[in-house]
Amino acid sequence: MRVEARITSKNQLTLPREVRRALSVGDGDRLEFAIEGDAITVRKAGTRGDDPFGAFQEWSSDADQTAYDKL
Repeated sequence: MRVEARITSKNQLTLPREVRRALSVGDGDRLEFAIEGDAITVRKAGTRGDDPFGAFQEWSSDADQTAYDKL
């Protein structure tokens, strides 16, 4: 399925209903964007409150994840 949304003059957009339903998101939920070249993947952001290292992007490699996994 493909859906479109238009960016307003204030650089805002409304997520189409189909996208909100597919991601199970609503008011107050957070989204995560992964940018790869000219493509962007959007997904519902996970809760990072349980991960003491979640706020630090420099600790996000596979080696770091393995080293700190059991902390």
